[in-house]
Amino acid sequence: MENQTSVIPLKQPIVFELEGFDVPPGNGPFLFLLALLAYIVVLLGNGVVICVIMTDKNLHRPMFVMICHLMVCDLLGATMVLPRLMMDLLMGLKKIAYIPAIVQAFCAHTYGAAMLTVLTVMAYDRYVAVCEPLRYHSIMTSARLHSCCAVAWIAALLLIAVLFSFHMNVPLCGHIIPLTYCSNRGILDLACIPTPISNVYGLVMTWTLSTGTFIIIAFSYIRILSVSLKQGRANSSIRSKAVQTCAPHIIVYVLFQIASLIVIVSYRFPSPSQNIKKFFSILIFIVPPIINPIIYGLVSKDLRVSFIKRFSTRVRNKT
Repeated sequence: MENQTSVIPLKQPIVFELEGFDVPPGNGPFLFLLALLAYIVVLLGNGVVICVIMTDKNLHRPMFVMICHLMVCDLLGATMVLPRLMMDLLMGLKKIAYIPAIVQAFCAHTYGAAMLTVLTVMAYDRYVAVCEPLRYHSIMTSARLHSCCAVAWIAALLLIAVLFSFHMNVPLCGHIIPLTYCSNRGILDLACIPTPISNVYGLVMTWTLSTGTFIIIAFSYIRILSVSLKQGRANSSIRSKAVQTCAPHIIVYVLFQIASLIVIVSYRFPSPSQNIKKFFSILIFIVPPIINPIIYGLVSKDLRVSFIKRFSTRVRNKT
């Protein structure tokens, strides 16, 4: 019987094997269709939001530009996990080469980090818009906007790049990853030697990023709430406008944190089924990317009106 924890280091080219779901015979095509449907919804929802914002000059404002970055982040996360999962469900393709495995893991972790940094930048933008309305356009210039978005992505990429730098020169003695997708921990668990530095950095990075972004987001929205309540006493429309513009960001942030918490808890507590644990582990790549465009489409009046206008124009042209 093949031993996954053999002490003999593997030589390149290394090929990993993802355990995937334990699917009863004949159920694979049905589960494939469910995953395909989820991926189509992700592509359509996020793609439509991006296209509407890019083609409507009235939406070329900081808030909507940042929403575009968030939608790109959603597409990154779902694309790195769902197509590979679909191939496994339909064709039983479980093997993945070393480089594609590293790329998938890197992008999956970048998705999580970038979601937090982009949402933090969005909170800062809303803070300036509500608390400094007269100075908003002088503060949030086009250069400042693109700089903030670039910093959000660069910070996420650098943090994850350092995390994956610990993979260099680490000998691997196993090839079976007990997940439906490749992750940093899933690969390093196959190492022939302990990896304490990677473990410590991963924990410190995760705690620092989560705590730091939470503090900034919480401070921004507490200040927004305070200012809107004070101004709302004289003009209720100010309060309702502040709530309308900030509510989607708060909901998206809370939703992402809940999905992250479900993943963490599922690996810390015993589960009656490995399939349930694996299902929970991919929720973070499915639920936020599906719900985020719906939230912004329903709450943002400008985005909704622009979409309806363009959709009705296309229908009239075809008829």
